[in-house]
Amino acid sequence: MQDQLKVAIIQSDLAWENPKQNRKLFSEKIKSIAKAVDIIVLPEMFATAFTMNAKAVAETMEGKTVSWMQKKALKTGAAIIGSLIILENNKYYNRLLFVEPSGSISTYDKRHTFTLAGEHKVFTAGSKKIILEYKGWKICPLVCYDLRFPVWARNVENYDVLIYVANWPKPRVVAWDTLLKARAIENMSYVVGVNRVGLDGLQIEYSGNSAVYDVLGNAISNIKPHKEQVEIITLERSHINYYRNKLKFLDDKDAFTLI
Repeated sequence: MQDQLKVAIIQSDLAWENPKQNRKLFSEKIKSIAKAVDIIVLPEMFATAFTMNAKAVAETMEGKTVSWMQKKALKTGAAIIGSLIILENNKYYNRLLFVEPSGSISTYDKRHTFTLAGEHKVFTAGSKKIILEYKGWKICPLVCYDLRFPVWARNVENYDVLIYVANWPKPRVVAWDTLLKARAIENMSYVVGVNRVGLDGLQIEYSGNSAVYDVLGNAISNIKPHKEQVEIITLERSHINYYRNKLKFLDDKDAFTLI
């Protein structure tokens, strides 16, 4: 069990529907991380950007990008997390992968497909929330639109870190900023939100606004909007323990089960 968890967040532009170019892009950005870290967080659909053209760019779990994630995790000694378009059993998934240096892969399929963009017409929604245990830390990974649904993120498992990977457009970035902070406060958890920047193939603009919040909702990161940037943030277990023991807000949560 580690008292600290070092997380590298990568805020980047994405090449439209071009996995090869994006793998090269993120290889360079990962290489630029000079210090040892425990987790490297990439945006949602980091290999393709947020496209509904799944038939043209989907990969399998045996595909090149999954293999690339395994190789990078092994080389860096850090777990790599991000989502991909995955084809499985003739269905498309917006699938988050948590790839450990050992090569072990944990997956989470995005629960809330983004109906405004027609994601529900192309992708099959997931139904299972997962809690990862890594280096003694309990991590809940979610994807973009999931952020709008607090009951799904509700901390009934006593997780330590909530991670959102996203392609969240600039016109609604106030919601992104506000809800990330709210999820940290209500769950007494660190929250990590990694979003892309730039224009996608549909000319939708993304400002990034990637951020990390502590359990009180204080921002502890310094990534600037609209800039491609890599930042390392150290999460402290003592911070979680101190405020949970002092304030005990999670002890008063409502007792109900999401069906």
